[in-house]
Amino acid sequence: MTLPFVKDPLVKWMFSQQYQIYLDQFEPYLDRAFPEREQAWGGEVTTAARYSLLAGGKRIRPVLALATMTCLGADPVLALPYAAALEMIHTYSLIHDDLPCMDNDDLRRGRPTCHKQFGEALAVLAGDALLNRAFEVMLDDMTTGCQNKVEAARIIAYAAGSSGMIAGQTLDLEAENQAISPENLERLHQLKTGQLILAPVLAACALAGASAALTSHFQTFAANLGLAFQIQDDILDVTASESRLGKSTGKDQRDQKSTYVTLFGLDTARTFLKEATRQAKQALGAAAGQGYDTTFLEDLADYLLQRDH
Repeated sequence: MTLPFVKDPLVKWMFSQQYQIYLDQFEPYLDRAFPEREQAWGGEVTTAARYSLLAGGKRIRPVLALATMTCLGADPVLALPYAAALEMIHTYSLIHDDLPCMDNDDLRRGRPTCHKQFGEALAVLAGDALLNRAFEVMLDDMTTGCQNKVEAARIIAYAAGSSGMIAGQTLDLEAENQAISPENLERLHQLKTGQLILAPVLAACALAGASAALTSHFQTFAANLGLAFQIQDDILDVTASESRLGKSTGKDQRDQKSTYVTLFGLDTARTFLKEATRQAKQALGAAAGQGYDTTFLEDLADYLLQRDH
């Protein structure tokens, strides 16, 4: 990971190194958390699930969980089960989103989507398996210190469910082939994308036992970060190349969806992006004022502002 817009090479190097540390902690754990299974016991579904789960990606949600733990002075290793659960939930949502009955996509993370590789029925089951395994991993962790862990799992479950991501996906389907209001577009994004950006931060706050006042600063940070993330996705859908993005481009226009670009144009969408990022960093500033080192999270917000994939 790099910060292409930052001129100071030391800042770039430090951010990149810390990001890699988090990935080095997370990737081996994720591999172990969803192991292969013998074919005679239905192992083909785990093969399909691992195909999508271990295909790479930015791992923004796990990194957010680990980085928030570090910022709060807690051991990020304690968040690994919840970070893995979030990535499983995110991946299951991508598998199902890509299905012909949803967004009908052929490319994800630079290679054929799960249903293109394994067929639609197995892709549905692979997504189901990932969602269920996410909760197994969190529940397996609840042998000691259950109160904070239960709260972290509750936050993740809520974010993934019918009041969170699934509600947003429903609104997204309903918004096809029509123009919706800016207020409804923001609500859609807050649910579909924002909830799974908010969840790792709030789950880390719960695990670390952060106060309600401190948690509110991180909640504001993550809510604005989620909005910025989705606005940049809207922008990349019309500006990025398919090879760089690793997934199909031009989908929003194809499906006649309302986005920040279609409603406001590229220039205004970029203005909204910068403002959401500014508000995210401002919330971190409030936490920094209480003695917490928010440097990495601020750099992450800047990185996501300028990402090209």
